[in-house]
Amino acid sequence: MKPNVLARSLIATAVISAVGAGAFSAGHWFPQEAHAAAAPVAVASAPAAGALLPDFTGIVERNGPAVVNISVTHEVKTAANAPQFEGLDPNSPFFEFFRQFPGAVPHGSVPEHGMGSGFIVSPDGVILTNAHVVADATEVTVKLTDKREFRAKVIGSDKPSDVAVLKIDASGLPTVKLGSSTNEKVGEWVLAIGSPFGFENSVTSGIVSAKSRSLPDGTYIPFIQTDVAVNPGNSGGPLFNMNGEVIGINSQIFTHTGGYQGLSFAVPIDLAVKVKDQLQQFGKVSRGRLGVTIQEVNQQLANSFGLKTPGGALVASVDENGPAAKAGIKPGDVILKFNGRAISRSSELPAQVADVKPGTAATLQISRNGTPKEIEVKVGELKGAKLASAGAPNQEHGRLGLAVRPLTPDEREQAGAKGLLVEEASGPAARAGIQSGDLVLAVNGTPIQSVAQLRALVAKSGETLALLVQRNDGKIFIPVNLGNKQG
Repeated sequence: MKPNVLARSLIATAVISAVGAGAFSAGHWFPQEAHAAAAPVAVASAPAAGALLPDFTGIVERNGPAVVNISVTHEVKTAANAPQFEGLDPNSPFFEFFRQFPGAVPHGSVPEHGMGSGFIVSPDGVILTNAHVVADATEVTVKLTDKREFRAKVIGSDKPSDVAVLKIDASGLPTVKLGSSTNEKVGEWVLAIGSPFGFENSVTSGIVSAKSRSLPDGTYIPFIQTDVAVNPGNSGGPLFNMNGEVIGINSQIFTHTGGYQGLSFAVPIDLAVKVKDQLQQFGKVSRGRLGVTIQEVNQQLANSFGLKTPGGALVASVDENGPAAKAGIKPGDVILKFNGRAISRSSELPAQVADVKPGTAATLQISRNGTPKEIEVKVGELKGAKLASAGAPNQEHGRLGLAVRPLTPDEREQAGAKGLLVEEASGPAARAGIQSGDLVLAVNGTPIQSVAQLRALVAKSGETLALLVQRNDGKIFIPVNLGNKQG
């Protein structure tokens, strides 16, 4: 199973068998001089450091047996005379045959094998992992530390939260203790247990680097950012605090090499448990929806909208006929509180809205033209994968480097066209000359109606694409060099 590539180099940390076969090729050797220079410092400070560093042995001994290795198989379609044998196990006797004779690959499909991690949350065999670990799997196998293996059933999988629930037929199993990420502080020690590159029950440690971190994949998850070493195969494994409690599910890394580079992200366990409970009870997850797109409020925006300090979530656009529109929310409003809870960063709002039962009334405290106001809104139900969330849904992010938003009705009338307004250009788009205020009308001749459509077309593009851009009254196709597609 190929890793789920997100944004620039945000990758889901599952691993495919082909990756595992060449795992060590991605390693980096450091010059001997660097080690020699660092050694005296480490020796001199060893007594003090030893007194300060935590001891993880108790946590590992207590929880290691509850962390499992997950192997998955899914079918990859093949075409006749097409050399598509990458999904075969390299140890298979057919692998070398099909490598030498690619035309012999039959019609139909070949099995592809993936690997990830998970952890047992109840003695009767309920297991939590990432949704991307078991996505499209035809067979899921769970291996315990005592070498026992079980065929697992996928009880439910929720792509927006990247949480999946598995069940194996067993009893009296060791379990982890679930905690809460709410009270965890930035700088506190944490550790992960998982199967990076297939090395089962590997332990790595670090600290909480940030909380409520939004990522450019368009999801609403308020990720826990850490510097714990997480690599392909760690996906779905637990993140523990120093009390030995699970506070997150390791899910993604930010990397330019495909391996760990100091930035790893975990789904908060509070959110994961809510998803688990709904999947077990209803087989699906219901989420609240406001029907707005929002963005972060910086100092300049705070000054523009009459706020004393930056904070809250600035409403960039409002879905017509959505819950927010019916309640009277307008673009330019700044949402300061949701049901009495202050919104210090825009990324905090989507998770709070999603957590509300559809049909429930919620109270918003907003600032409109510098004047505070309370508005009651009946929260709707989120349909499909699109989330009303912070900033990221407005951004093509990743390969193109554009932050865009839909035009308001007045803007459409003024421009005399439909498209997406460029709010910020960076990366390939900026290098091609696209500027804030430009209107993106089409990609490679296909008219653009929504941010989701733009994102999909860019994802399908090769190394270059042509954007039809309107600037003032002129229209021009601008070629954009995207570089090699990551995957």
